[in-house]
Amino acid sequence: MSDLPEIRIGTVEREHAMQRLSDHFAAGRLSVAEFDERSAVVAAALTRGDLDKVFTDLPEPARAAAVPAKRNSGFLDEWPERLMAVIPILAVILFFVTGSWLWFLAIPLAGALLFSDRHEHRHRGRRQRRRGRGEIED
Repeated sequence: MSDLPEIRIGTVEREHAMQRLSDHFAAGRLSVAEFDERSAVVAAALTRGDLDKVFTDLPEPARAAAVPAKRNSGFLDEWPERLMAVIPILAVILFFVTGSWLWFLAIPLAGALLFSDRHEHRHRGRRQRRRGRGEIED
């Protein structure tokens, strides 16, 4: 893990080690007793070498490239979700102003209009996969 095992560590390194240990525990590689013992060692660690001893029999963490990164979407990518959050509030306001309950029909209508292309895109991909396996013919 480190080239210089006698270099002193700080809180950030201990927290990172605890997170790695928690990940291994969540993956089922450690029992509760082992996790408790190793957590105590991490909390008391003073050097990199102390931390290295905790992870000697555990695999290295997966590379960040192996996990697909979520695209940093801006406001324009999320506008349907934001608009959909406002529609029920607007329907309630219009209900009290006009006294007509028909405004509540705008909620499912807006959902259908805003998100229908996503639904179609998902099913189009499914149809193409089936067609590739020879299951359906359109």
